Amino acid sequence: METNSLVPNLWPELRWEDWSATADTLHMWTQIVGKVRLALSPMQAHWWNVPFYVSARGLSTSAMPYGADFLEIEFDFVNHQLLFRTSTGLSAYQPLRAQSVADFYTEFQKTLSDLGVYVEIYGTPVELAHPIPFAEDTEHASYDPDAAHRFWRILIQTDQVFQKFSSRFIGKISPVHFFWGSFDLAVTRFSGRPAPPREGADPITREAYSHEVISAGFWPGNGGYGKAAFYCYAAPSPANLDAATISPAQAFWDRGLGEFILPYEDLRTSASPDETLLTFLQSTYDAAADLAHWDRKALERADGLA
Repeated sequence: METNSLVPNLWPELRWEDWSATADTLHMWTQIVGKVRLALSPMQAHWWNVPFYVSARGLSTSAMPYGADFLEIEFDFVNHQLLFRTSTGLSAYQPLRAQSVADFYTEFQKTLSDLGVYVEIYGTPVELAHPIPFAEDTEHASYDPDAAHRFWRILIQTDQVFQKFSSRFIGKISPVHFFWGSFDLAVTRFSGRPAPPREGADPITREAYSHEVISAGFWPGNGGYGKAAFYCYAAPSPANLDAATISPAQAFWDRGLGEFILPYEDLRTSASPDETLLTFLQSTYDAAADLAHWDRKALERADGLA
């Protein structure tokens, strides 16, 4: 039987040590674009006006209001371009290639200006221990098109599984969205109850965790684990969550992170990666929701699976 060479590897290899330089650069580029989304989009609960969405080409801001019109910016990981589209019919692009964050930032600002779009953003990345202002960042300058494409293919498959998992829940739930600050794809369920105030929390954290949540997501190698991995956590975390029994066997509680972890390499090499991920999502949610005494009967579909 012939193999169709056009059929993608749904869960390709993504070794952090092989693509970390590209990931770190891409993280800064997404922060630049993300800050435009933050500036243009009206505030929504839990900062849902901030993330990107997985698209048929890469990652998109979705349509953002600009005056009486819309602006959309999309990272295209097929043709490796940053695409700009407006509701007035104007469009532009800049190639995604190995270049410094400073050069990308300059080119990005010029492209917006050429489109007649003027947005003031905070010119320094966030959620980093040692941020470098975009205009001064010549340290991050890598772009491996193959790695970026594989990263996006994983986001596609993860998004699909997350959506299937989300369909089991009828309570308040976030979209599946990509946070450019932390550089991860996530979906979050809510119990409907306010959360206790977090001591010492900044305004961003207070808004994000104003209500009880159980959140699951995918890091492509960042996030403190050092390898591509799926995670799940509850906030606030109920007592004894670290001792809960979860599945599959490769998943575990990481005491340093305070989260459940399923290494991506274990998932991609399993017999059925989609089912392995669904099992991880469901079992970690079950453990956290039960220990936190969520009203599961009111929050979930009566027949369980969608």
